[in-house]
Amino acid sequence: MLGIFAKQPIVGTVKTRLAEGTSAEWACRVAEALLVDTLDRFTQVDVHRAVVFAPLSATTFFTSLCGIRYELIAQSGGDLGERLQHFFTLSRQRGHSRIVAIGSDSPTLPMEYVRSAFDLLADHDVVLGPAFDGGYYLIGCNHHDLPIFTNIAWSTSRVLEQTVERVRAASARLALLPPWYDVDTYDDWRMLRGHVRAMRASGVEPGVANIERLIECE
Repeated sequence: MLGIFAKQPIVGTVKTRLAEGTSAEWACRVAEALLVDTLDRFTQVDVHRAVVFAPLSATTFFTSLCGIRYELIAQSGGDLGERLQHFFTLSRQRGHSRIVAIGSDSPTLPMEYVRSAFDLLADHDVVLGPAFDGGYYLIGCNHHDLPIFTNIAWSTSRVLEQTVERVRAASARLALLPPWYDVDTYDDWRMLRGHVRAMRASGVEPGVANIERLIECE
């Protein structure tokens, strides 16, 4: 099961750190482009796929956006740890033994990283994709329900470190993917913009059409 955690792009509620360097309206446009391109790209991962969405009132929005490509699962309440725990628990109850969660903030994430995560879960309990900001862009777990989402300082640079501490305390088998980047701030946006332009200039198809259109609007 691949779960993509997503929030409906509404002005003033998404990409607030990006908005600090631009505007709430621009940040919302970026958030929507990141989301749409992520959903378009990861249909190529041949596993059961779901969008784990918020808020609950966004059901119609995500039904229209996803069509039949993704199952829709409403996020639970609570902090990110509680929402992740709910998704992994629900997925196990539905019979999935290899479960991977990503966000919509890493649209250029190589698909082979996600496919590798599923492969690694054949003989590891947890797989992590470290993000450059001290968090992670991907977390995967197998059928073991481990206490790795509690007592984490979410939205800080300690998320990855503390998660690894929880994995070690549980004596779980950990696999690690290469680091990648999220897009949360204006500096992150500039990193993405430069990366996409470099890919295009080198003859590599970025696969992020909506983001490229935004780049050309700047």
